[in-house]
Amino acid sequence: MEVLEPLLEVVRSEGRAVVFTDLEDGSTRIVGAGEDPLGDELLRSGHSAVVELDGRAVFADVYAPPPRLLVFGAIDTAEALCAAAKALGWRTIVADARTRFASAERLPSADEIVVAWPEEALARVQPDHATAVVVLTHDDKFDIPALKGALGTDAFYIGAIGSRRNQARRRERLLEAGVPEDALERISGPCGLDIGASTPAETALSILAEILASRVGRSGGSLKDAAGRIHAEVA
Repeated sequence: MEVLEPLLEVVRSEGRAVVFTDLEDGSTRIVGAGEDPLGDELLRSGHSAVVELDGRAVFADVYAPPPRLLVFGAIDTAEALCAAAKALGWRTIVADARTRFASAERLPSADEIVVAWPEEALARVQPDHATAVVVLTHDDKFDIPALKGALGTDAFYIGAIGSRRNQARRRERLLEAGVPEDALERISGPCGLDIGASTPAETALSILAEILASRVGRSGGSLKDAAGRIHAEVA
């Protein structure tokens, strides 16, 4: 109870906390978001891990809400993305202003469906450092405000589907809308890993794999070609 009560207080007030436990003497320290750089890095990754702190090995236990996936565009790939993300324990949200598409019947795997234009949807969801945003629409009146708005948030991943030609055209529209050129580097487009995806389920797998890799700072290449550890770890 000595550790549990302060931890519960931090989680109640902030929703996120890391408990550092010294593996030698068992002493503990609790930090909330913004209190410690290493704690913030662990909260971004969402993974508990053994880390080095002040020259000592400690176990960092991460307490945080599940990551969120915000998808713009209620198409088949949105449902496939939500189904895959829910299998990982993520909270899934789909936003679309078109009421005939944004329905529970079409999106049974979505935890939340927001029937609104991108600006309103972003204001309601408020993407944070634990939120991935994917834009699946193919219409500038949805794409541009969704991407521009997402770039103004702390979302750790922003992706957009579409051909390379459409990506270049969309880039020009975003520049015309006042988005700084360097900010556009945050957008992964075409989003997803190169696995030859074709069906909605395969496309969802490709996109979610890139999201997972991005969250822990991995490139998403083949493990046999990777020089580091197999499992993600915050050093």
